[in-house]
Amino acid sequence: MVARVSTVAFQGIEGVPVDVQVMVAPGKVGMQIVGLPDKAVAESRERVQAALHASGLSLPAKKVTVNLAPADLPKEGSHFDLPIALGLMAALGAIPGDALDGYVVIGELNLDGTIAAVSGALPAAIGANGLGKGLICPSDSSAEAAWAGSEIDILAPRSLIALANHFRGTQVLSRPEPAVRASPANMPDLADIKGQESAKRALEVAAAGNHNLLMVGPPGSGKSMLAARLPSILPPLSPPELLEVSMIHSIAGQLAGGKLSDRRPFRTPHHSATMAAMIGGGLRAKPGEASLAHNGVLFLDEFPEFTPQVLDALRQPLETAECIIARANHRVTYPAAIQLVAAMNPCRCGMAGEPGHSCARGPRCVSDYQGRISGPLMDRIDIRIDVPSVTAADLIRPAPAEPSAAVARRVARARDIQMDRFIAFGMPHILSNARCSTAMIEKMAEPDAGGLQLLRDAAEKMKFSARGYHRVLKVARTLADLDEKMTVGRIHLAEAISYRIAGERLTAAA
Repeated sequence: MVARVSTVAFQGIEGVPVDVQVMVAPGKVGMQIVGLPDKAVAESRERVQAALHASGLSLPAKKVTVNLAPADLPKEGSHFDLPIALGLMAALGAIPGDALDGYVVIGELNLDGTIAAVSGALPAAIGANGLGKGLICPSDSSAEAAWAGSEIDILAPRSLIALANHFRGTQVLSRPEPAVRASPANMPDLADIKGQESAKRALEVAAAGNHNLLMVGPPGSGKSMLAARLPSILPPLSPPELLEVSMIHSIAGQLAGGKLSDRRPFRTPHHSATMAAMIGGGLRAKPGEASLAHNGVLFLDEFPEFTPQVLDALRQPLETAECIIARANHRVTYPAAIQLVAAMNPCRCGMAGEPGHSCARGPRCVSDYQGRISGPLMDRIDIRIDVPSVTAADLIRPAPAEPSAAVARRVARARDIQMDRFIAFGMPHILSNARCSTAMIEKMAEPDAGGLQLLRDAAEKMKFSARGYHRVLKVARTLADLDEKMTVGRIHLAEAISYRIAGERLTAAA
């Protein structure tokens, strides 16, 4: 007799159906797992045998063969433990043979028969729902699986015995409820920052249009403080965005307690991060920092200190909003619609351009340091601002600054205007100006006569690339949305161009 149990193998954030086939037959005593398993799956043999023994079920003195079909698909991870154990129990008659027909099963087994949490419960639940089946998953992973929909049947046992009792009718497993992670009560607030009014304005514009931002200034000028307060003015995730973000974090095993949050991700990798850590990769092609920041912010402090290869690897995700990890035997794609925010010193000593300071190396200190950032990457940054040192007058000034809540209301209003415009143009999937196509932004941000002349003169004088030209239009469109204006005016284009001018010396250095 062959018992069959459905499970999934993960490719990116997708759950690919896998059929676990278990056969108990006469032959050499032992268990053999076939179907291209990795080390974790091959070790399931020991965990399954120990868990079944602890649950009071001994394996017969026969040959047990477990086939994971399709056989040419790599099987990775410990979540195959539970489907293999349930297949064995069905083959031995410990549970009804047809009880598992309507379920997809994932879970790792402990040696005492309890079921441990696994990564990927949410993508597995969504995949099971797409197949018209329910899900059996560990109790500790059930809170995130419940977000797949109220119509999906979810069983979340704590042990093999509890699941067997449920199928026998002696115990009823209740459906889990989706869990929500509470927003932190003490988020950093813009009111904490004294001075830097122009930098706060640029931060508001970047938040309103989802634009990439670069801050250049000496140490202690408040660049990292400004970036840390960006999440406090960003709008919450929409339901589709929340689902995408949570699936990526579920695959990466970073959903604490299975609780989801509508706060946008804010990732701050150290400048020693490798290419695999930033873009994704490794033996199991895990998502990297760029994908974990999907629909959120990727903040790179000490921007030039990252290796040039790692920085240039971000060029494709910034353009296509996805990370493609290609290996000899498989190809994985993770979403990576990120807002890049970076901070850097103007030179290695950090004080170039500051009054009263002269560098011993002269202009070369600036050009060598800023030259670590390539021109093509700089071209993808919409807003570039100088953040000068804060004066003593700013620090002593008692008047409180504008709080994040007030700025967040203006940002939310601008985002609503953008979404309404995109819906009117038949593109409801686009949620911000930064994600708009070049052809569409030319229609949405068509300037008035004065603005058109200014844009033409600036583009010719500053030698804008085609990408730079369209990014100026996108920033100008965001500035008009903040002012709740239908037409992009000369004043909006002038401000957008000023954000482009601030980084021209960086492009020249690169």
